[in-house]
Amino acid sequence: MRTLPFFFAVAFFAIIVNLAAAQNSNSASATDPREIPIPPIKTDLGTMPGVDELPVHKEMPDVLVMNDGTKVKTTDQWNRRRAEIRRILEYYATGRMPPAPANLKGHELKSQTVLDGKVKYRLVQLTFGPGEKLQLNIGILTPTDAKPPFPAVIMPGGTPPGAIPLPTLAHPPGQGKGVDALLPVVSTTESTNAPATSASSTNQTVRRSGGPREPADAESLAERNREFFRRGYAYVTFNNNDCAEDTTLRMADGSWAFRTTRFYPAYPGYDWGILAGWAWGVSRIVDFLETDPLIDKTKLLVSGVSRTGKSALIAGAFDDRLAMAAPCVTGGGGIGAYRFSGVGRGGKEGLGDMMKKYPNWFSPHLHQFWGQTDKLPFDEHWFIALMAPRPFIALEGLTDQVSLENAVKQSWLAARPAYALFSATDHLGVNYANHGHAFTDDDRMAMLDFADKYLRGKKVDRHFDHFPSESAEGTAR
Repeated sequence: MRTLPFFFAVAFFAIIVNLAAAQNSNSASATDPREIPIPPIKTDLGTMPGVDELPVHKEMPDVLVMNDGTKVKTTDQWNRRRAEIRRILEYYATGRMPPAPANLKGHELKSQTVLDGKVKYRLVQLTFGPGEKLQLNIGILTPTDAKPPFPAVIMPGGTPPGAIPLPTLAHPPGQGKGVDALLPVVSTTESTNAPATSASSTNQTVRRSGGPREPADAESLAERNREFFRRGYAYVTFNNNDCAEDTTLRMADGSWAFRTTRFYPAYPGYDWGILAGWAWGVSRIVDFLETDPLIDKTKLLVSGVSRTGKSALIAGAFDDRLAMAAPCVTGGGGIGAYRFSGVGRGGKEGLGDMMKKYPNWFSPHLHQFWGQTDKLPFDEHWFIALMAPRPFIALEGLTDQVSLENAVKQSWLAARPAYALFSATDHLGVNYANHGHAFTDDDRMAMLDFADKYLRGKKVDRHFDHFPSESAEGTAR
């Protein structure tokens, strides 16, 4: 039992925190000394330099310079550099992820046709991991009026039709609303929504989440995504919260409550954050799709929106079997460079905002860089560079109040040398559509046009290298 007796937890936290002061004193430029740190998790990555040991590096860290200073000039060198980059990103950015399990199996639970017989829907349950105790339900929709195998788009979209929603942990009321998630706050109500865990809400007052939502039916899911099937693509969906629960709830010892559910108890020696858990779930889906005769395993695409767009970025960077990534409006901690986002760096979501509101999404080693962004040994362009030469497109909104154009552009430009190494700079794309923080039909169209052009070799008469701040005739350089 990891929780402390309730009266002890209340007494302990009551003496060290003033709720009103704690929630209002913090800024995006510095950490609050009243934060309760996250207990460290030892991993096989060992210990890398802390923020006090690292130099200030205002420029974007070069993707083509090895740790020993050697300039990468060949693809063989790039393969070694990729291993260095991945190790650094796992330590500082995403957290250490478990290796792929060797025992994944898929069990079809349900099958039906929708859209007047033009699309087939299958509900498949994946089992894997230690003792085959882990599960993930996925929904697969494939056209019936075309010849398989089909390229497939993997994208989170809630509990798949026909699957039973899992019980969930509660969300603290300040989650995502500017409250420092590491400040201790005495709980005044029970943490409950039938979670199968002993998590105690010792960091913030908890509200009930109202129970899991019922999944959409297969017909409506297919209707919303009709364009995929018209263009000859399969669509694969899953609930990312079935991989890692998106909550800042904490245990009485300060650890994250999300580590007590879903995939995490099976892998105690890994400090992966929530985004990495969602990305790792995508890779388990890929494990199954490689065996599915209806799916073209050489043309698997991953996408996501906002926070799931961040996890799509991670999935594409760490799983080479994904032929293309198309994250949408990813905001802070996504495509946009930390060095060009946040307070004093252009505005919108920066590193401080992420560490204040969503530290549970990332490696526990990232928090130390709050207020010292220029000491980061990486930046977000490293994730993009790991995709090279595979196609990558950033899907952005002209009026998005979260993603910053210049931050996206700086990452895009700083990743280009990796694509240039393969003479494939055209495989790095960007598209701005007329919308805010959302995924729209325009984004879907851009994604499929980009995939048709660079995965399927089709003639597509449009370009994917223009930023809004450039002239109508200009392109990114």
